[in-house]
Amino acid sequence: MNPRRDLTTSQPSLAGQNEQLDLQEEEVPRLEWDFSLLASIPSSSSSLLASDSIGSIAFSPCNDNSTYDSLLATAGIARKIRVYHLGSLIKCVVQSQPSVSICTPAKLSSVRFRSRNVIAAGDYDGVVTEYDITRGCGTAMYERDEHGGRRIWSIDYSSYTSLAASGSDDCTAHLWDPRANSDTLHETIPFTSPVCCVEFDPSGNPFFATGCADKKAYVYDVRMVRQGPVKVLERHTRAVTYVRFAGHGRLVSSGADGQHMLWDWSNGQCVREYTGHMSSRSFVGMGVWMHNGLVASGSESNEVFVYDLRWGRPVWVQGFAEHVDSTSEVHERRRNGGFVSAVSWWQGTGDRAGDDNGVLVAGGTDGVVKVFGCKRKEQIE
Repeated sequence: MNPRRDLTTSQPSLAGQNEQLDLQEEEVPRLEWDFSLLASIPSSSSSLLASDSIGSIAFSPCNDNSTYDSLLATAGIARKIRVYHLGSLIKCVVQSQPSVSICTPAKLSSVRFRSRNVIAAGDYDGVVTEYDITRGCGTAMYERDEHGGRRIWSIDYSSYTSLAASGSDDCTAHLWDPRANSDTLHETIPFTSPVCCVEFDPSGNPFFATGCADKKAYVYDVRMVRQGPVKVLERHTRAVTYVRFAGHGRLVSSGADGQHMLWDWSNGQCVREYTGHMSSRSFVGMGVWMHNGLVASGSESNEVFVYDLRWGRPVWVQGFAEHVDSTSEVHERRRNGGFVSAVSWWQGTGDRAGDDNGVLVAGGTDGVVKVFGCKRKEQIE
């Protein structure tokens, strides 16, 4: 069962950036990375009637003194937040028991760390709850119920300010300060359709993006939200399910039209389209590894896709099942509803982000979570 079904200023542009894409480069993808399976977490559901579908994956902020010191959290419609130590998980290869397991009152659609010890979840009842994971099985310490009982699709925290954000089926995005009273609202941004995704620019710039069921992505300056979006991005033909900042004035959007799109958002220009994965009815997950310009995606074909921002076709595709023997098997799994439903990159520490060592985590509607490592090929001895 799909936890997230279909919903029918001054920022430099790409020009002049040392890291800019070569927009004229020929569309011939090159795989410059070696990927390997580091760990696998089996589903906790033993019943065919119960679903452990993964709807969201998040990493805690990194500790600069340890490469894999981050925590990894998963959440979904099983009404549980599961937290793992990334380093221990990789060493164990297969691990089914989380370090912390938090039972929640409603199905979950989004999970994010506010800090290493505080994690927040947005649920199907329109509530955002923060938990202190250092206290036993997690103690609820903050709660917001401001979306009129309508499902929250996405939550995020800003690295530029103290603000948090949520996007909901009630056709609004809310901005608030979690340090203030739970009923204190900073801003409400109204839309004409459900808000599927919210994200603050993780680079520390004062920008905030939303993806909506009206087929558009919007970018705001958090310092002047009431003046409206600084840019509206229109090209998708169905709901925009994810928006992710990619650094240097770039943003990647994902739609239920089966496309990811790279934008030079300050100019409103679509630079490139990424196709190959399947996404026609569902939220399949999308994430950007900002340091190395890689985009990860789930797929209704039950595969994980990785795109390099420079090329429109995938550079790496991995079946999520143990063996994929035929195209017909892929289509059978698609009819049965099983697919990769969430992905997330470990961003590393500092500007170098772990010396080009990457970690990609993907979760499926079957409850299985897989951890992949990636490394530049020239670094392989």
